[in-house]
Amino acid sequence: MEQNTGIHQEKIRKVYSEVAKVVVGQEYMVNRLMIGLFTNGHILLEGVPGLAKTLTISTLARVLHLDFARIQFTPDLLPADLVGTMIYNQKDGKFEVKKGPIFANIVLADEINRSPAKVQSALLEAMQEKQVTIGETTFQLDKPFLVMATQNPVENEGTYPLPEAQVDRFMMKVFVDYPSKDQELEIMRRISNMQFDFTVTPVLTKEDIFGIRQEVNKVTISESLERYIIELVTASRKPLEYKLNEEAKYIQFGASPRASINLNLTAKAAAYLEGRDFVLPEDIKGVAMDVMNHRILLNYEAEADNVKTTDIIKAILNRVPIGK
Repeated sequence: MEQNTGIHQEKIRKVYSEVAKVVVGQEYMVNRLMIGLFTNGHILLEGVPGLAKTLTISTLARVLHLDFARIQFTPDLLPADLVGTMIYNQKDGKFEVKKGPIFANIVLADEINRSPAKVQSALLEAMQEKQVTIGETTFQLDKPFLVMATQNPVENEGTYPLPEAQVDRFMMKVFVDYPSKDQELEIMRRISNMQFDFTVTPVLTKEDIFGIRQEVNKVTISESLERYIIELVTASRKPLEYKLNEEAKYIQFGASPRASINLNLTAKAAAYLEGRDFVLPEDIKGVAMDVMNHRILLNYEAEADNVKTTDIIKAILNRVPIGK
């Protein structure tokens, strides 16, 4: 890799160490958030409360020296609370724009499934178009612009599940797991120390992030691995052609074309974060679960037999040969 790439690799290592000053564990989550940032993709995090999802994202924003906004999604939230609105200025006798929290670099949409569809669609429109219209004026969102949404899988009462077509707009859906025993012991000790310091040093600038994006774009992927990605996605749509007979009866819809696009992008970023300028099969396999788990829709029979999307993806990865 070139010298400039080496400088960025050193800074990325510092990002991990700075975040670790505040957050115990969760390196996997930080890795996925950075893959999203370096490939211009949005991330959906799912996990029970108390797993430091919000703390990790806000800490990462400070380490990356980016504007951060947290929006707590509630049933009474309105689209204007998100994007902004026109307010009347009595002094000037004119309407003026009051921008909402969406005008930040990293936006945390906390418990996105707690708000109705019109609020979710306002957020997802901003994610897709990278712009917001207030009144008759359209505003471009600042770059980089990244949405990290969280949803709580425990409570279903009073929630509005994201439609599959909207979930598909997230590059990855990452399941956040409980910490290990040792990590939880460290968390308990840190929090019990009332003098614990939450300050971090900014490591990357916006220019660094744009530079890293260009470097990720230069990571090479062989034609055989490109075809491997297409085979993985096709296997989710036509499982019988890949002798996935048992899995076929549980799949209602396979992964969309966004799956193949994002498998390519995330595999390149994963390779880059490992310090390589070429993609290995392990990079694709490593990101396949997070890229595909929200894009394969299972039927009621799968729910009755307690079959999960992750089980289907594991079977696909085991069945589809590399370089077919």
